[in-house]
Amino acid sequence: MTTLNQADLSKHVTTKDWRIHYNEAGTGHPVVLIHGGGPGATGWSNYSPNIPALAEHFRVIAPDLPGWGDSDEVDFATFDPVEAVCQLLDALDIEKAAFVGNSMGGHTSIRMAIERPDRVSHLITMGPPVQMKPFLFGPVGPSEGIKIMYETYIDPSPENFKRLVEIMVFDGPRFASPELMAERAEAANRRPEHLRNVAKMIPQAPIPIWLDQSKLGDITAPTLLIHGRDDRVATFEGTLMLAAQIPDSRAHIISRCGHWAQLEHADEFNRLVTDFVLNA
Repeated sequence: MTTLNQADLSKHVTTKDWRIHYNEAGTGHPVVLIHGGGPGATGWSNYSPNIPALAEHFRVIAPDLPGWGDSDEVDFATFDPVEAVCQLLDALDIEKAAFVGNSMGGHTSIRMAIERPDRVSHLITMGPPVQMKPFLFGPVGPSEGIKIMYETYIDPSPENFKRLVEIMVFDGPRFASPELMAERAEAANRRPEHLRNVAKMIPQAPIPIWLDQSKLGDITAPTLLIHGRDDRVATFEGTLMLAAQIPDSRAHIISRCGHWAQLEHADEFNRLVTDFVLNA
């Protein structure tokens, strides 16, 4: 697998409403990687071990959504990530793409499949915050991980970033390295206006518009639902519910895995996504 450097993949594009930063690599069918909603989340920080592997087969686009990373800031009272994604596709002359989304990015990808099916060839999610109602196993109200995420937006201290990274993964001592914590903290504090914009809208931000669960059965894109069995941010019962309602879907539950399946089990994730997009 070719080693890719973030600086070499970094690009900006100006859409109708925003200047959006993104990473791009490879050729072929477009695959858009949508990051989660935590402080310090970017296209690169959420997908750095996946971009090189997927770029061997596809044209990979990993944006920083407006409100994160090096993209423009937004007002979360009015921001619609689906509109931002569609503007990005238009600016890059992409008619239809496979969408891969972690957490908030998974939620956005599901909304794309419901609201803009003409732009979605495949749907792949990891840990989207979509739960059954009434709950069977998940908590009523914000999960343990969501609470720590909110606290880190309000107080982006090194201590809170340590707590945030550790709760996102199954094996904190092994995976939550000082380097990863420093990377997330540096990315977040480089754009303090992004932190403030989310913090002032909690708990509505960073998902101001929620999908209509009654329309999950309308999704026509082939769908792969990946979830960590040990996810403490969004429990895997949400993925089981999605698999029960999305017609052409399959679920893959990974043991000893938290909220970041694409990072914690990168090789397995890369194989799953590659095979699915090539053959589904």
